[in-house]
Amino acid sequence: MMQVNGLRSGYGQSVVIHDLGLQAGKAEILAVLGRNGMGKTTLFKTLMGILPTRAGSVRVGGEDIAGLESYQRVAKGVAYVPQGRLIFSTLTVEENIRTGLRKSAKGRIPDEIFSLFPVLFDMRRRKGGNLSGGQQQQLAIARALVSEPKVLLLDEPTEGIQPSIIKDIARSLKEIRKLKNLTILVSEQVLSFALDVADRLVVLDRGRLVHECTASEANAKTLSAYLTV
Repeated sequence: MMQVNGLRSGYGQSVVIHDLGLQAGKAEILAVLGRNGMGKTTLFKTLMGILPTRAGSVRVGGEDIAGLESYQRVAKGVAYVPQGRLIFSTLTVEENIRTGLRKSAKGRIPDEIFSLFPVLFDMRRRKGGNLSGGQQQQLAIARALVSEPKVLLLDEPTEGIQPSIIKDIARSLKEIRKLKNLTILVSEQVLSFALDVADRLVVLDRGRLVHECTASEANAKTLSAYLTV
């Protein structure tokens, strides 16, 4: 569903992502692991078109979207939940979700969104800024899902969230994948979460992929060595 070849990007004169290649199949959950500063957020921003692609291709369903603007990539089926969530704190939960709706939805939030995240239904009239970190993360995912994506990108979804809520998010992602047949790429530092949720894992180190394995083949000790300072 998503295939990346020879991808290069960065900031100014600095190259952060170096000729990177990866792929994620339909309905696969792929975890991108790495320490802080190894290029995970840069990679996701490049896939979403927030940062320009300097070289290489990004294909979704066989179509190269590397030259498209972010909003055009959304139309092609890519959704993005950024690090820190970035919900609209002064809007209600319902209003936040509606900002992600396609025009064809005519402002109606699908019932399945509140089935996936019951807490958001209970708090639908509450301002986004009054939600806990875990609730805001669920809100950010819901906002992304209503754009009807083929590929969902989640950057550090467990950051600043308590362990019990992390388990809820893992369960929700697997349910979303099953319900919507969705491809999910998630960047992470929390190994236990990645092993719980992912079908396959890759490790990013200084903008290059240095390790890849399936969840069933994963060696926690080997992966931990890449994530420790």
